Amino acid sequence: MNNVSHSSSSSSSVNSASISASDPNVGRSRSGDGSQTMAAEPSRRWRDVFWLGIFMIHLILVGGALAVLGLNRFKKSDRLNLDQYTKNYLENQKGFTEDYWPLYALAGGVGTVLGWTWLLFLGSQASHMMKIAVHILTTYLAVLSVLCFWMEQFFWGVAFAIGAGLLFLYVLAVIDRLPFTMLVLQAAVKMVWSLPEVMRVAYAFMLIMLLWMGIWSFGAAGVVALGIGDGGRWWLLVVLSVSLFWTGAVLCNTVHVIVSGMVFLVLSHGGREASSIPSKSLMKSLRYAVTTSFGSICYGSLFTAAIRSLRWKIRGVRSKIGNNECLLCCVDFLFHLVETLVRFFNKYAYVQIAVSGKSFNHSARDAWELFQSTGVEALIAYDCSGAVLLMGTLLGGLITGTCSGVWTWVKYRDRVAMVGSTAMLMGMILVGIAMVVVESAVTSIYICYAEDPLLIHRWDPEFFNQMSEMLHQRLQHRSARAREVLTHNRVDNHHTLETLPF
Repeated sequence: MNNVSHSSSSSSSVNSASISASDPNVGRSRSGDGSQTMAAEPSRRWRDVFWLGIFMIHLILVGGALAVLGLNRFKKSDRLNLDQYTKNYLENQKGFTEDYWPLYALAGGVGTVLGWTWLLFLGSQASHMMKIAVHILTTYLAVLSVLCFWMEQFFWGVAFAIGAGLLFLYVLAVIDRLPFTMLVLQAAVKMVWSLPEVMRVAYAFMLIMLLWMGIWSFGAAGVVALGIGDGGRWWLLVVLSVSLFWTGAVLCNTVHVIVSGMVFLVLSHGGREASSIPSKSLMKSLRYAVTTSFGSICYGSLFTAAIRSLRWKIRGVRSKIGNNECLLCCVDFLFHLVETLVRFFNKYAYVQIAVSGKSFNHSARDAWELFQSTGVEALIAYDCSGAVLLMGTLLGGLITGTCSGVWTWVKYRDRVAMVGSTAMLMGMILVGIAMVVVESAVTSIYICYAEDPLLIHRWDPEFFNQMSEMLHQRLQHRSARAREVLTHNRVDNHHTLETLPF
């Protein structure tokens, strides 16, 4: 039977991955008839401790630098006498931290409102909001490009124009995949909406991120107020932005692990109302995420987002190349290189981390091997849910950056690019924490479907049938494409042999 044919090949990994994410002493494995049997789970070990140490040291150092940079220009010029170290770069411009800090406060407020609005309307309007994000983002980027040219911000005008063009081409390349993508996203929203406690986790982590952004923006405002020249200010802002991105990614992926653990637990026990679900599951999942698995989260957060974005772009280009063999060869080389990286850095690792507490690379490799051995990787490659959620995150960041950028244009025109770009990053992170709740459900659904399709069938039979039908179609498509490539190669080889002189 096509609907569940891939389940047998993953039977060896079911027992290890079906361990409950919520109890350190008790796990559950699934017998052949779908019933739950008790199994002992070893206590979890701390994983990727080196990266946990690096992240904490980074927070301490950056936090100290932010305090110094902010205080140096707070209500008094050069309060800490830092200008003596930059006297060769001084432009003798006067500025204070409190001049620019309110601009970042606006960014934090707008980003928080957008994130909370997404969570508030998740159950009723999520589908419409995601469709709006896909269709409006390209237009919004084009409008921003025109606005930047009018404001004589030529670099940003060109950047937004290129972004609009690339996004338009990407949407054209994957537009036939959007119906299935929306089907998966709607199923994920249905799951998350049945778990109101994970929504509260997202609200809490958004507030934690907002508190850190208060400290970060204090230092960033001090940097914008410095008189060391645009080059020096931009370099400092880039360093601080990389730090903020990593910190935001860590918090987002911590939420990912917590939500994934809860979703996997609900699916493996047959639904939210199942009496077999252990008590205080959320708190135990939270405890694992911020203790033994936190190092793995810090490690994965450094690389996963960049590799995933690159993979989406290459897939979109690859599907539209046609018969240009030279270009196809180059793109295939990049594609296989990125696929190798994806084997060790992918978002599905966070589900394995939540379920079994393994290290990040071990979790990523196990998840990818599971998908490839069951054929579910073909379904994941066709799904664009991650890209759609990223578009929503980008739109939220652009709206946030626009609000702060317009206010900066009114007050300090020469600082509009600095404040606007960093405010956009703040907005993206805050909205991203809200978006990751749905993405966590998507990743957990795919892991459960690969482990045991009956888990999804028991939860939502109609959705299971639609996923199985699409998987069957994608596997047939891949088989037909492989036969076509093999036939083409045989014809080329035969032609080469005929032309060789003997």
